[in-house]
Amino acid sequence: MAKNTPDVSRRTFLRGTGAVLALPFLESLSFGATAAELPRRMAFVYFPFGVALPGEKHKDAAWNWFPSGDGKDFKFSKTLENLEPLRDDVTVVAGLSHPRCRRLGGHDTGDTWLTGAELKAPSYGNEISLDQLAAQHIGPQTRFPSLTMSSDGGVGEPTRSTTISFARTGRPVPALSSPKQIFNRLFGESGVDASARRKLQNTSSLLDLVLNHSKSVRGRLGSRDRGKFDEYLDSVRDVEKRVELSQKWLDVPKPKVEAKTLDLSATPDGPKEYIRTMYDLMYLAFRTDTTRLATYMIGQVAGATTIANSFPTAVGLKGNWHGLAHGATGKNAAALGKFDQFLVGQLAYFLKRLKDTPEGDGNLLDRTLVLYGSSNSKTHNNNNYPTLLAGGRGLGVRQGQFLKYSSETPFSNVFVTMLERMRLPVERFDDSTGGLDELIV
Repeated sequence: MAKNTPDVSRRTFLRGTGAVLALPFLESLSFGATAAELPRRMAFVYFPFGVALPGEKHKDAAWNWFPSGDGKDFKFSKTLENLEPLRDDVTVVAGLSHPRCRRLGGHDTGDTWLTGAELKAPSYGNEISLDQLAAQHIGPQTRFPSLTMSSDGGVGEPTRSTTISFARTGRPVPALSSPKQIFNRLFGESGVDASARRKLQNTSSLLDLVLNHSKSVRGRLGSRDRGKFDEYLDSVRDVEKRVELSQKWLDVPKPKVEAKTLDLSATPDGPKEYIRTMYDLMYLAFRTDTTRLATYMIGQVAGATTIANSFPTAVGLKGNWHGLAHGATGKNAAALGKFDQFLVGQLAYFLKRLKDTPEGDGNLLDRTLVLYGSSNSKTHNNNNYPTLLAGGRGLGVRQGQFLKYSSETPFSNVFVTMLERMRLPVERFDDSTGGLDELIV
């Protein structure tokens, strides 16, 4: 490359990258017209390490995560009993997994929960996640195309990501972990002035410069470098779209939200307050139509390195999350079951807030699909994902069931059903074989 120096220098491209980094809020700003009907929304909540799964003859069998019975005739386990008041708004699903991910190690599957991708060395390249695919279609209708959160924040590393959201190129979408930062991003003062406008205009001009000269640069690269360069250009084009759309939102005031009802100082040191605050922020983002897509990764799969590993100890249980999960079918079944119950209790809090908020002739939960689950049944088992789908009754989703499927049914079939209920023109996702008819009214 040194022999054929292109018109645009390496310094210029680095300046382009710097412009992106200098404006992190652009990663989640978007614009669109008011919808002709009430919004359709999706939220995705992931937890690591699987769940308690003691056998029927185990002394702690009552702490098995899955209900007993099937269809409409089922009984919640002790783990899920906090969902009883919401029985008609939730469906528990057993047996599903991503077939291409079953060969991965137990701690390698968090990255794939919303993608279904087969991660292989040396690139460990991922694919687009369900939320980001949906954002391509409905993201422009709101100020923020999507909201990406996790307890750990950032992106982590391949197979140990701290986000469950991935762009169309497979790049991880950075997650926010600070409630105060998230609130300020969503509802804080816009700070729109001449300086902000100039910054956007300058960024747009710089991106145009990079793209205009990209063809001459690409033509002088070898095949291997071309792939890397194309990925870079894809990221530049994505930012260009966000800059363009964000400019249209400059004069649109953010919703006024009262912060005093939120615990914005909550940290992972207090898991109950912290998780509820993250749910509160998702709720407010949906209620104000600031976004219609949200993800929250409660903990990453990297074991001892995740902030969430200490959550069980912080709520009074003996042992960390990863350690408890290794005894999910044996000595730790009850303790892990109690922690599973704690997590479900926070989910129930979120679902109830949605249900208690009127919207149209129903409530927010009726038009919101909430997918809750893990990519492990047990710590090192990538089959039979514990899965719960809540809400969406106003979108034509049949709830109040316990559904059991064979291992041949891909987890992505749930995604197809959700996309169809969102009225998005997507017939397949990853290795899906169709939708789940049992979920459709």
